[in-house]
Amino acid sequence: MRVLGLDTATSGCSAAVWQDGRVTARRAEPMARGQAEVLVPMAEAALAEAGVGFDGLDRIAVTVGPGAFTGLRISLAAARGFALAAGLPVVGITTFDAVAHGLPVEEWQGRAVLVAVDSRRAEPFLQLFTPELEPLGEPAMPDPAAVPAWLAGLFPHGPLLVAGDGAGLLRPLLEGRPDTAFAAGPGTPDAAVVAALGASRAVGLPPQPFYLRPPDVTLPRPPVPSPSKEPS
Repeated sequence: MRVLGLDTATSGCSAAVWQDGRVTARRAEPMARGQAEVLVPMAEAALAEAGVGFDGLDRIAVTVGPGAFTGLRISLAAARGFALAAGLPVVGITTFDAVAHGLPVEEWQGRAVLVAVDSRRAEPFLQLFTPELEPLGEPAMPDPAAVPAWLAGLFPHGPLLVAGDGAGLLRPLLEGRPDTAFAAGPGTPDAAVVAALGASRAVGLPPQPFYLRPPDVTLPRPPVPSPSKEPS
C-alpha cells in the first residue's frame, strides 16, 4: 500500500508518503497562511524522495477538519485534483484523529485523550478518545465555561491527556482536575500520521470539509436582475 498524505487543516503544511508499513518521505512547515503556494511542490518533493509517482500510489489521504476554512479547502482541492488526474480514491481523516494518533505512545498510554483544535474563536473544537484512541462521544464545540461539565458527562474521572493546538485554551479550566496532563508539541496534524491512517482505513469518510460551525465567510450574493422596462 502506498499513500500520499496531505494536511493544511490548522497552522501547518505537510505532505508525506507511506509505503508498506512506514513513512518513506515527509515534508512539513509551520504556517498559518500561504499553504496554497507550498503544498503542491511539497507533495511533489515528498514523492520524488520516496521514488514514487502518482501512478504508483494506491490512494491519497487528507485531513478534512475541523480547522481553518481556507486551509481545509487548500488540501482538499489538492487531494481531489491529484486523485482525479491519477484515478485514485481519497480517504478523509479528521483533525481529531490525526492529532490523537500522532501523540507519542508514552504520553497517552493508559489515559483518555481530549483533542482540542483551535477554532480561532472562543470555543475550541473538542473530541474525546478512550485510552485505546477510539472516539468517545461526538465532536463538540461547547462554550469554554461549559467544558468541565461537558467532559464530566463523558469521562467523569480517570487519567486524561489534553492535546491539540487548542489545548492551551483549556488549561485554566482543567488544571484542577485530578490526573490531567497536557501534551507537549505543537498539537497540529502531521501528514505522516494522515498517510498512515489513510492506509489502514476503509475508503468511506468523504473528502469534504468537516465543520462544527458555519465558516466565517460571507459568500457573494447573486446579482439582482434589473427590472424590465415596460414598452412605451
